[in-house]
Amino acid sequence: MCGIIGYTGVENAVPILVNGLKSLEYRGYDSSGIAVFEKDVVVVKEKGKISNLESKLQNIQLSANVGIGHTRWATHGRPDEINAHPHSSVNRTVTLVHNGIIENYAELKNELINMGYEFTSQTDTEVIAQLFESLFDGNAISTMIKTAEKLQGSYAVAMLIKGNEDKIYAMKKDSPLIVGKGENENFLASDIPAILSHTKDCYIVNDGEFVEISKNNIKIFDSKGVEKHFTTKRVDLTLSANEKNGYTYYMLKEIFEQPKAVRNTVAPLISNGKITLPFTPSEKLNHIHIVGCGSAYHVGVTGKYIIEELTRIPVTVDIASEFRYRNPIINKNDLCIFISQSGETADTLASLREAKRKGAFTLSIVNVPYSTISRESDAVIHTYAGHEIAVATTKAFSSQLAVLYILALFIRSKQNCIENYIDELLALPEKIEKTLKCENQMKLLAKHIATRKNVFFIGRGVDYPLCLEGSLKLKEISYIHSEGYGAGELKHGTISLIEEGTVVIALATDDTLLGKMISNMKEVASRGAILIAITNEDNNELEKIANHVIYVPKTNKIFSPSLTAIPLQLLAYHTTIEKGLDPDKPRNLAKSVTVE
Repeated sequence: MCGIIGYTGVENAVPILVNGLKSLEYRGYDSSGIAVFEKDVVVVKEKGKISNLESKLQNIQLSANVGIGHTRWATHGRPDEINAHPHSSVNRTVTLVHNGIIENYAELKNELINMGYEFTSQTDTEVIAQLFESLFDGNAISTMIKTAEKLQGSYAVAMLIKGNEDKIYAMKKDSPLIVGKGENENFLASDIPAILSHTKDCYIVNDGEFVEISKNNIKIFDSKGVEKHFTTKRVDLTLSANEKNGYTYYMLKEIFEQPKAVRNTVAPLISNGKITLPFTPSEKLNHIHIVGCGSAYHVGVTGKYIIEELTRIPVTVDIASEFRYRNPIINKNDLCIFISQSGETADTLASLREAKRKGAFTLSIVNVPYSTISRESDAVIHTYAGHEIAVATTKAFSSQLAVLYILALFIRSKQNCIENYIDELLALPEKIEKTLKCENQMKLLAKHIATRKNVFFIGRGVDYPLCLEGSLKLKEISYIHSEGYGAGELKHGTISLIEEGTVVIALATDDTLLGKMISNMKEVASRGAILIAITNEDNNELEKIANHVIYVPKTNKIFSPSLTAIPLQLLAYHTTIEKGLDPDKPRNLAKSVTVE
């Protein structure tokens, strides 16, 4: 999580650092800070959002050509000014920022205290600074190598080192780091969009590499300190996604961008009614594993229903943080799919590496080109959702679903005709546009839900994983407790929580299960629940049971999750607005989870 920015050039570094941090704020916003070389290293940091830091800097006249900045998602230590980055060593030999977690920081900290070093923060990051100073031999690269050898965990670290006032140094392991090459200026960042307004020529730093940049030079060193040849890549991205385009919040903008995101994702993979993929699944494919975290996991659960329905190939879905530790059974002809919006999700990346160690063929579905997961997979299918800024995913979720539809249909096409499915899939963007017209309904319902303490989502079949996703959306941005359940599980304990006035949202888009869903809806209605139903536009009979009914366009049931997701996203968004909260930056969360 956390975001890093670095600049060395001929311009004033301060506004460049602050603007870079703003574009990285989705990675964490518990605190932020910058450090620049003026006559000496000057550090300015502040608790809370970057706007707080910006206000503080207005009262300080700083002009420097070299600096680093950081926006923090707190791991070790409270989110306050003391624990905010940058951190300096005791004698200010080094001042640095860090993204990641140092797993052996307590052991290192005790060793350093015994050597006489004093600590001012609770962070693991300060340990890196003190350790570097204790090992400093006058050479930045060799000292970084010695420091890295003692660190266990993940890190991207950017440093200002005394005696090297025109340079920034960096090292990396399991956390993203980008070098940007400009004219009379160079950059470091956690993510490409942070530097896109300055350059599109980037180098993705590899694990175990060390970096030295000055305004006119970039040097990359290998793990032994030998300078290596490297080439930058021209990045084909734009900053358009960073503009709100009239929307108050990014989340609402991104909800309404879903027709375009799905269309752009599907288009490169379908031509003349035929599906083309960047790899060919094994003819002997006998098992599929899908791995993800949060909403990506929910995409995987949805995909299980769809892939098994269409192909009859068994699918196992795992939360990434569990997959890597349960010693999964993976055979030679299995396909392992890893889903991540950022392509940097720590647990998903570790699971990918575990699968590769076991000899599996790995496929990633990611939204960020050049990301670690996409680079380390055997094959990758990119989603073309564009840069997603709001922490709660919407358009990336829909794009990931679209990829799994295509994958399922491709595998099915080996034995069956899929033309009708292709037609339905290509019609999805238009049906999503139609579904978005339910916004006013969801806005009205949000007024009622905003005052509730508990909300339950129930569904059957392919609607069930959307209950999980709808519940996650509501709880993560509105802070209302909610749960998603398979409707048939109500009688096995959950129904004891239903009382007069409890809100229950029932998803009922599978006509083959409609009768059973009606029974479950009646069960909660008879116990006083306020019942909101989301169903196909021809299921008018639900109006006799539910207090409110939201209709989505009719489609083949395997594609219904793409439509059902829309009212659930809008409901979560407008409930959050009704409560006066910021849907883009929910408390305690960050967009890119790069620590375990």
